[in-house]
Amino acid sequence: MRITVDIEDSVLKELSALTGETKKSPAVAKAVTEFVRRQRAREFGRLLMEGDFANAFEPAFDPEKQDK
Repeated sequence: MRITVDIEDSVLKELSALTGETKKSPAVAKAVTEFVRRQRAREFGRLLMEGDFANAFEPAFDPEKQDK
């Protein structure tokens, strides 16, 4: 999916340095994917800490697919 996003040049330069990507689109895609992965991990940890084991492990949960 293609979208248009306004991001300051300084932020894009830092993003490229942090992700190791030289092109803008792959750098932004990598950052967004990592953000979503971390949010899911945070929610997973919260559910485990609350003892909500039934909802922590969804039937479709596949840890191998979470990092990709």
